[in-house]
Amino acid sequence: MVLLSFDIEEFDMPFEYGKEIAFEDQIAISRAGTIAILDLLDRYDVKATFFCTVTFAENIPDLIKRITETGHELASHGYYHSDFKPEHLLQSKRKLQKLSGVEITGYRMARMMPVDEKEVQKAGYVYNTSINPTYLPGRYNNFHISRTFFRKNEVLQIPASVSPVIRFPLFWLSFHNLPLSIYKFLAQWTYKKDNYLNIYFHPWEFTDLDDVERFGFPGYVRKNTGTKMIKRMEQLIAWMKAKGYPFGTFHDFIQTI
Repeated sequence: MVLLSFDIEEFDMPFEYGKEIAFEDQIAISRAGTIAILDLLDRYDVKATFFCTVTFAENIPDLIKRITETGHELASHGYYHSDFKPEHLLQSKRKLQKLSGVEITGYRMARMMPVDEKEVQKAGYVYNTSINPTYLPGRYNNFHISRTFFRKNEVLQIPASVSPVIRFPLFWLSFHNLPLSIYKFLAQWTYKKDNYLNIYFHPWEFTDLDDVERFGFPGYVRKNTGTKMIKRMEQLIAWMKAKGYPFGTFHDFIQTI
């Protein structure tokens, strides 16, 4: 099963590159990207999981309704994207349930940073997908963690997909920068080995990020964004469908294991 997911959040990433961006623009850019994603998923009849911050959800009630009413899964991405306290685990779960009217069972920490699994369990989550089981300088050092799903503190841990052996990450940056043929090769290798893929993206990737003066992003972040990203994602989904890979939400996946 292909677990396609999107971390929908206030677009605060320019702060990491020394740029200011108004809150209204953060919401508007992520909103535009989320609409592009939903339109694309509709065209290919694909169901996905949307990990949403409360801050973003409060500003897009119509899209939260669209996500839940069209069969996608809504999960928690925390209360804020740039601030975390352990109490936000339960607070975000409850608030998202109130805003959406659906049960929230999954969690992903902002920026895939470490989170205390005991606190995740205490907050009542069924699964946590906050682990990138690879090594990225200055960000992750997770070679010691299982590549594939496992249980810890009664919570199902579902790491992001990395290739067998070399643990090459299949996350959003790889998708932007690798030739699509190489990304497909790694995805196929991983799917054959694990029988599932867990790959994630963000709504702002589906908008034009080429304005260096405004966003400050280096080339490897802004490469293949906007309409190029939409086209690449269409090609990936069409290729996966042609190979017979089923798509599903994390909730769907958990029912099969």
